[in-house]
Parts: sequence; C-alpha cells; structure tokens
Amino acid sequence: MRIAVFSAKPYDKHYLGAAAAGTSHQLDFFEAQLNCDVVTLAADHEAVCVFVHDEVNGEVLHKLAEGGTRLVALRAAGFNNVDLEVARDVGIKVCRVPAYSPYAVAEHAVALILSLVRRTPRAYNRVRDGNFALEGLLGYDINGKTVGVVGSGRIGTVFAGIMRGFGCRLLAFDPYPNDAMRELGAEYVELPELFAESDIIALHAPLTAETHHLVNAETLSVVKPGVTIVNTSRGGLIDTEAAIDALKDGRLGYLGLDVYEEEHAVGFYEDQSASIIQDDTFARLLTFPNVLITAHQAFFTAEALANIAETTISNVTAFEETGSPTYEVNGS
Repeated sequence: MRIAVFSAKPYDKHYLGAAAAGTSHQLDFFEAQLNCDVVTLAADHEAVCVFVHDEVNGEVLHKLAEGGTRLVALRAAGFNNVDLEVARDVGIKVCRVPAYSPYAVAEHAVALILSLVRRTPRAYNRVRDGNFALEGLLGYDINGKTVGVVGSGRIGTVFAGIMRGFGCRLLAFDPYPNDAMRELGAEYVELPELFAESDIIALHAPLTAETHHLVNAETLSVVKPGVTIVNTSRGGLIDTEAAIDALKDGRLGYLGLDVYEEEHAVGFYEDQSASIIQDDTFARLLTFPNVLITAHQAFFTAEALANIAETTISNVTAFEETGSPTYEVNGS
C-alpha cells in the first residue's frame, strides 16, 4: 500500500522504514502536519499515518476519502484528534497503537516526580554556577507516601508497580478496575477520595469528554496541601488556569507536565527557541520553580519507537490483507 506519513521526523523515517522493510508498502514522508491546507498531499495514498497533533477532522476526512484514502493509521495510542463518526460515514477505517512501551511513559512520570521533589534541575544549575549551598533544595522521601493513580491501564499499572517498589501506599481510580493493580496492593477508590488522600497523583487516563479537565478547581479544592501532580497522558486532563491558582496558594506543591492542553499551538515537537511564546498561560507556568515541563517526550525511547513502527506497519498490512487493521478504533 502507498502510505502518506505526516508530521514525519527523522526518527519516524528511520523506525517506520525499518519496520516496512520486506513489505510491499511505499512510505512517502511529509514534515507537514496533516490539516485542511495540506491534505491534498495524501491524494492517491490508500493510507495516511498520523501523529497526535495532526488534524483528522470531518473536513479532512471527506477530502481524504475523495482522494482515495481508506485507512488512517495513528502511530499513537490516543485518537481524540480523529472524528470517528465522520470516518465511519465516509468509509475510512481508523487504527492505533494501543501499547508500545508502557515502561517508557511510566518511567518518565517517575523521573518527573523525582526531579521535582528532589529539586534536581535547580541543583544542577546551581552546581554549574559554582553554588554548592543546599538552602532551597529540601525535598521529601517518596517512601511511605500515598500515590493516587488515575487510569489503571498498562501504563498506570506499570507506574504503580514502580511506586510500590518505593514503598508507597497505592490508590487507584478507573471505571474498569483490573486484577493486576489489585495484586500490586492498590485500593480502588472514588476520585474525590483519591484526590483527598494522595500525596502524589499521577494521571494515566485517556482524554475523553468525561475526563476533560478532570483536574479542576473543584478537585483541587480537596487535595492535601502541597500535593504533587504529574501528567504524562493528555494535556486536556488538567484545567491549567485552576492548576496555576493552586500553585499560587500552595495547594499544589509540585506539578510535572509532559503534556499541555494547548501544546499544539505552543509548538511542541518543533524548535521554537528563536520565537516568543505567545501562550500567556504556558509562559506563566514556566515562571514557577516547582513546575517541571517536558515537551511530550515520555514515549520517546528506542524501544517504544520500534514498537510503534512495527505495530503501525502491522495494522496497515492486516488492513491490506483482510480489510480490517489489527487494532481498529470503532467509531460507533
């Protein structure tokens, strides 16, 4: 099949090319993000391969269908950027990579926590400046703390296992509990109880209408003073303005973000170092010494990229051979 790969970076070309070696698939790589302005690039491609910031809305899907595209292959787990109802109506199937490396994302969440509570970035910069004073670097032990895990899928479960190794008490919230979490000693509770009792809260839930702004003024009103929150899932899980208010009054002690609800507009995945940040809310976040932000890199390990590429190509191959990709996203 001929596949148009959008938002293509050098690492995408490397890993997707390696995964497609030995198949009949032809990959055409485009650096541009898919949207209405560039959708014509996909003409005569039976499949498009897209990432988290590509726009696969109704207008784009109609144009894809007119150009002969029959499959949208997401090289990601989330699919909130695809209008699944329109995709079904125009006869385009959608598939995703449901699991690539839960360890990559879970370990990055732990890295954010450790960096925050031990103030590693500040300590690193001090030492480089020849400042070896310890004032302002006081942290806290993770051992013995209560950790709330919102979303107990593969990533949440791996994260919980790591935190259990630190000697933490585990709480979990998920509409679909699983035995693996219970075997780790996690107690499933309702969301208000998790927010009220946790010293550390990690978000590992998908972004849906129900989870949008799950962290908001109301949920932040019941947290322990000084709570640590990390989000390596989707930026829309957090109401950023509410989080800033909680940072200012001390309810939120540390905030670790690998995602941001307006990250597409900020320019995540691109070098913006010569530009002025136009998002005042994001710029405000950067002023807090107890906020650590990375640019949606939790997935970015060699193992994860290889798995993403292999699953993506496997999806396309299954679609070519049977008419249905292996990990189809059902829009009904």
